[in-house]
Amino acid sequence: MTRSRYALALTVALGLVLGAGAGGAQAAGYRYWSFWQATGGSWAYATQGPAVLRPADGTVTGFRFAVSADSGDAARPRTAPDFAAVCAATPARDGAKRIAVVVDAGTAADAPAGEEPPAPRARCARVGADATAADALAAVAKPLRYNSDALLCAISGYPESGCGEQVRDGATADPASTASPSPARTPTADRAGASDTPVAGPERDGGGPSLGLFAGLAAVAVLAVAGLWQARRRRG
Repeated sequence: MTRSRYALALTVALGLVLGAGAGGAQAAGYRYWSFWQATGGSWAYATQGPAVLRPADGTVTGFRFAVSADSGDAARPRTAPDFAAVCAATPARDGAKRIAVVVDAGTAADAPAGEEPPAPRARCARVGADATAADALAAVAKPLRYNSDALLCAISGYPESGCGEQVRDGATADPASTASPSPARTPTADRAGASDTPVAGPERDGGGPSLGLFAGLAAVAVLAVAGLWQARRRRG
C-alpha cells in the first residue's frame, strides 16, 4: 500500500468512526409543557416560572406541549397572542386583573402513545391583582397536575400520565435507565415554583457516547489501518 493510499484509508476510517459517533450522540428531547409570554406581539420564552411571575393586567401568557431539547428549540404556541381578542368579553374590575391564557397541547407527533392532544384554546382569566400566571392558568384550565418537584405535568388533564420524560427517536426512554429531568437538564421556566433562567445547552444523562469513547474508537481505527499497511510492506 502506498503512502497516499494509506493516508486515504486512514482518513476514511476516522471519518466513519467520528461520523457514527456524532450520529449516536444526538441529544434526546423532553416531552413537557413550556411557558411563554407575549412580548411585542410575539411569543418569548418566559424567564420565570408561572408560580413566580405576576403578570400585569392586559398580559398574554402561553403554554405549549411538545418534545424539545431546551428553550432554544422549544415550540411556541400556535395561537397568536392577542389580548383584545381573548378578553374582549371580560370587563375590567377594581381589585382584579385580566390575563389572556393560551393553551396549546401540540401535535399528535408530540403526544404520548395512545393520547390525542386537544385543540388549542384561549381563555380570559380574571384573577386577583396579586395573582401569578399559575393562578390564572388554574382559573381557566383545570385540572392541573404537578409532580413532586413542582414541574407542571398536565393542563386540563392532558397528558393523562408522564411528566417531562426523555424521548429519543419518537419513543419514550425507559424511566429506569434515564435520569429524571431537573432544572439543569430541561428548560425550567415551566416549573411551577421555579424562577430559573432557561439554559441553552442542558446536561443530560444517557445522551450518547462520551468523547473518550470516540477517541478510543478512533485509536482502534488508526491501529487497524497501520497494521494493514505494515503487513502489506512485509509481503512486498
